[in-house]
Amino acid sequence: MNALRNHFVVLLSASCVALYGCARTSPAPVEPQTVTGLAVAQAQQSQTATSVDAEGTVHARESAVLSSQVMGRVTSVLVHEGDQVRSGQLMVTLDNAQAVSEIEVARANIASSAEQVKAADIESSLAKSTLSRYQILRDRRSVSPQEFDEVQRRSESALARLESARSIMIAAKAGETGARAVGSHSRLLAPFAGTVTARHVDPGAMATPGMPLLEIDKSGPLQLGVTVDESLLPLLRQGMQIPITVESASTQPLRGRIAEIVPAADPASHSFLIKVDLPVAAGLRSGMFGTAGIATKRQSPLLLVPQSALVVHGSLNSLWVLDRNHIASLRYVTIGAKHDANFEVLSGLSSGEVVVISPGDRELGGKRIEVSE
Repeated sequence: MNALRNHFVVLLSASCVALYGCARTSPAPVEPQTVTGLAVAQAQQSQTATSVDAEGTVHARESAVLSSQVMGRVTSVLVHEGDQVRSGQLMVTLDNAQAVSEIEVARANIASSAEQVKAADIESSLAKSTLSRYQILRDRRSVSPQEFDEVQRRSESALARLESARSIMIAAKAGETGARAVGSHSRLLAPFAGTVTARHVDPGAMATPGMPLLEIDKSGPLQLGVTVDESLLPLLRQGMQIPITVESASTQPLRGRIAEIVPAADPASHSFLIKVDLPVAAGLRSGMFGTAGIATKRQSPLLLVPQSALVVHGSLNSLWVLDRNHIASLRYVTIGAKHDANFEVLSGLSSGEVVVISPGDRELGGKRIEVSE
């Protein structure tokens, strides 16, 4: 019995030693790493007017497509895309040999008709003076009525031939004017000062009537053309200012003014074209993509966070969110529309929670963020 008791005591002692050894070797809690130099912001709800984005393209207020009005071979193209041109500058020439020939023919016809008019005028003047003398003789009864009638008819015929010659001369001059007009169509001039935006032809090509040769945008302020749904028309009026975003030219929103609301809708989409005058801005060019923000009358609470707090991984958006102990954890969120320098958070975050601003590529998970003042 004593042996059994001693054996139990030994086992109990060994167990206590083992438990004591385990208690001494368990690791102490590790303090989280502290990260300094970061700023934070609190997600807050804001009453903001909702808006609808209308997308469109920046273009010149005036533009022109220069097309050929006659058939002819292109002999020279004096401009390229991007060239600045002045009003009246020669840009394209066509072969005008036929027009030159027609002008020479018209000139010859004018000269010939001028001689005919001169001869008819002399004949008419002679016939008229003869008739005047016969009228005196008729009054004195020195000529017979038959002789007087013959002289009168000759005078009338001479006058008719003079009028016919004059008509022929007018037609000849009109032919020269037409030939010169055709000849002028072989020289395409810039209708206004601007920039060449497209070149559709090279020397040697055959131009046909209506064939586009060049496109040119007029120098000066630009416009943004956007299409809006018919339901938004009551919210818009001519002269109204709206925010414009052209990310390729400026990160800051521009203020545009509605210059025109085209009254006819697209029958397929039931949308209307809105032309918005843009302010002069560095880097703003025709052809850029732009967005117009059209504010609605509805007010809705939005949960906003700074744009710089957003962390993007592929198609996923996330935020570094701090708990009560300022320990950071990555939170995936769903974002909505952009509002100035903020983004709307649709899900994944609550009002009042604190997020890290401009975290960059830092790995902050489980780290304590020491907030910079």
